[in-house]
Amino acid sequence: MDAAQQEATARARELQRNWYGEPLGALFRKLIDDLGLNQARLAGVLGLSAPMLSQLMSGQRAKIGNPAVVQRVQLLQDLAGQVADGSVSAAEATDRMEEIKKSQGGSVLSNTTQTTSSSGAPTVKRVVREIQSLLRSVAAAGDIIEAADTLAPTHPELAEFLRVYGAGRTSDAVTHYQSHQS
Repeated sequence: MDAAQQEATARARELQRNWYGEPLGALFRKLIDDLGLNQARLAGVLGLSAPMLSQLMSGQRAKIGNPAVVQRVQLLQDLAGQVADGSVSAAEATDRMEEIKKSQGGSVLSNTTQTTSSSGAPTVKRVVREIQSLLRSVAAAGDIIEAADTLAPTHPELAEFLRVYGAGRTSDAVTHYQSHQS
């Protein structure tokens, strides 16, 4: 790899860090390890070709172009956290990955992630994911954090909102949302 290619790769990884919180190579390796996948299976669940996944991991490409794939990444991160804390078994994780694979970027229905309550009202998780999706469609995580840092001295509550929903985990945003309900 020549100096220009190394510089382009470093720049792509820095962009990934700003957009996704970390370089995609590290993020995808965590998902592979935490969920017991290989690269081909991860690519399939995300809806990416294996070469595209490889290019994103190596820094040859910086951005995931399809918002549905970005949301699947977020859903897999949430799932990996649930597997790690023991709230989802390996067998359940396999079923949930199939649901995530079939999703078109909206919320995924399952026994543990309902999008509406029995009364027909959206669940807290659904509301939180919609807020996250909207914020993340407007700006990258790094930009949202930068905006939050700018607002923090004069508007700390708004800065916290941006950090939690714009760059945080869904579980943290659910906790935040529930703590602010009357």
